[in-house]
Amino acid sequence: MTSTSAVSAPLRSWRTPATIVTCGCIIAILSFGPRASLGFFLTPMSQAHGWGREVFGLALALQNLLWGMGQPLAGAIADRFGTVRVMVTGALLYAVGLAVMAHATTPGLLDLSAGVLLGFGLSGCSFNIVLSAFGKLLPAQWRSLSLGAGTAAGSFGQFLFSPLSVFLIGNYGWQPTLMIFAALMLLAIPLSLALGTSQPVVETVRTETAAQSLRQAVAEAMEHRSYLFLVLGFFTCGFQLAFITVHLPAYLVDRGLSASVGGWTMAAIGLFNIVGSLIAGWLGNRVPKRYILSVIYFARALAVLVFISVPPSATATLIFGASFGLLWLSTVPPTSALVALMFGTRWLAMLFGFAFFSHQVGGFLGVWLGGIVFERTGSYELVWWLSILFGVLSGLINLPIVERPVARVVSVPA
Repeated sequence: MTSTSAVSAPLRSWRTPATIVTCGCIIAILSFGPRASLGFFLTPMSQAHGWGREVFGLALALQNLLWGMGQPLAGAIADRFGTVRVMVTGALLYAVGLAVMAHATTPGLLDLSAGVLLGFGLSGCSFNIVLSAFGKLLPAQWRSLSLGAGTAAGSFGQFLFSPLSVFLIGNYGWQPTLMIFAALMLLAIPLSLALGTSQPVVETVRTETAAQSLRQAVAEAMEHRSYLFLVLGFFTCGFQLAFITVHLPAYLVDRGLSASVGGWTMAAIGLFNIVGSLIAGWLGNRVPKRYILSVIYFARALAVLVFISVPPSATATLIFGASFGLLWLSTVPPTSALVALMFGTRWLAMLFGFAFFSHQVGGFLGVWLGGIVFERTGSYELVWWLSILFGVLSGLINLPIVERPVARVVSVPA
């Protein structure tokens, strides 16, 4: 038996669902765009300072790891005290990180800026917090599609900022480009006001109502078999995306292609991921989400296998970008929707944050191994094959997930 407890915080008149989705999507564009284009700074920064690729790779690997580590904490703060202060803090850290990165002259300063400041900044203002705000603020009928839209917006940021980075770096230099990105990031501060979630919205609860604490929510999730499968599978997503984001532009230059091919390939990934994310969000209400995830991971493994097996060309690379783009962030809507389905929305930002930590551990290893393997072997081949292996394993591990709410009493405290 179920009963519905309405614990709602009415939206102000200007905070309509359309306004919330629009502002959240712009924040996702601003936060994901510069981060997705950092691979284009690898070569000019390394040449300017005489660094090997492992120096830049370590800084961005650190960024991925700290982004993941900070996400559950940022999510818990947003769940408890609201999203605005978390987003404002994150945007400020992000902007400062880009500005300091523009003037980093030592590996340590690069680690501090591109690694620590950007990592913790992303944990506070990236699409993860945006999606959790959507889950809390929007009516149920908006939820799945809005998760796809928020994810697609991040992809549009990649589509927009990748060729923009190539253009700005080519015409003005990499330092002014980073400063421009830092200034743009500050726009997220006023936009975050639309996503304020100081109180939870309407939630459906079962049988008795009893407040669930943060500690109880974490303990419950850590003992939930399907949630653990979901978290483990998300590792592969981070490994593949971070490796490709950071190392694909240099990989293509190594294979004799121009830097512009890399720019348009990353743009193609972002463009086609808009389609893929929206499709994943739309399918989430119609197809078991575990099947969506499995198909995505299997298809990624196949796409990488074909890409590294054919001779290098601009056409083959753009086809890879388009096909992989359909699968790029399309894992996020079904993953976040599964967390909301299993546990409700009360601690959604935090619980999705734990899943995202696994994603970012994968990202750390993907970026770091890419730099280490290349410096020691002169090739990225080993990392490409690991990407294929992890794709197959994640496709398998998502199949046993059970898609139903946990069997317990939930209450949403004010």
